[in-house]
Amino acid sequence: MDVSLLAFEWTDTSRHWLIEVPIRIVAYLVVALIIRFLVHRMIDRATAAKSGNEADGAERSKTPPLVRYLRDRVPSSATTAQVVARRQQRAQTIGSVLKSTTSIVLLVWLILALLNVLGVNIAPFIASAGVVGLAIGFGAQNLVRDFVTGVFMLLEDQYGVGDTVDLGEAVGEVESVGLRITTVRDIDGTLWYVRNGEIARVGNMSQEYAIARIEVPVALTADLDRAERVALEAAEDAVADESLSARVIGEPKMLGVQEMAPDLVTLRMTVKVRPNAQWAVQRKLRRAILRAYDENGIDLPYPTGRPLAAGE
Repeated sequence: MDVSLLAFEWTDTSRHWLIEVPIRIVAYLVVALIIRFLVHRMIDRATAAKSGNEADGAERSKTPPLVRYLRDRVPSSATTAQVVARRQQRAQTIGSVLKSTTSIVLLVWLILALLNVLGVNIAPFIASAGVVGLAIGFGAQNLVRDFVTGVFMLLEDQYGVGDTVDLGEAVGEVESVGLRITTVRDIDGTLWYVRNGEIARVGNMSQEYAIARIEVPVALTADLDRAERVALEAAEDAVADESLSARVIGEPKMLGVQEMAPDLVTLRMTVKVRPNAQWAVQRKLRRAILRAYDENGIDLPYPTGRPLAAGE
């Protein structure tokens, strides 16, 4: 009797470990893989540019659905290709985060499910995972902060590739935007690697419009009213030229005396321009104003040299 009972128990145990457990393990693996495949497929579809009708506009038809309804801060001077490339980069970066998060969640769920199938008490593992996660969070808080900041930066579109930004220590053109690192090329060609978590403020000079600020020094003996009038007329003539008209979106404004020094007076003028055009406009207007001052006999607080020729 005892022998037959022992044989029955052994047979039931064998069926459990040799049939039921493998089937449940395979079932959990298949379910996890299917869910991962479907979620990744959905993310790929949401981050891929779709070909739409020409009536919808090329820009909108090539915009990934994931970022189609997010706010854009694209420079008004950006071309359609630049706008599309910037949106696709945002979508791909956000999509990679979603894929990684999905894989990690499914992996944790699968491990806990398999341990439960094997008869292991998972309560201590869950408690230990909480402690380990807390320790990792404290140890890698800078890394976590970089990633979290990068995600919000991409969602808010604070800046993108091609923008000219001031990140505090680094000022220049953005070359790449990642979840942890932003690279900026400054005017000297130096490539700066800036951790997103260390960025306390962002000054973006490529959004909506910019202001070209021109400050011109004149001698103390100069007629200020005439100097302001000549400078304004020279600026108006310069912005009407084809080389500048496409970059300027406002009329030059003479603000008057900005600063007085023992040997000079500084006049300030501003003009509203397209993003990233302020420096070129400043250089052109300074040259035009200096030439006009020379032609009209308005003294500068510096030794005079050879007059500027019209083509210089």
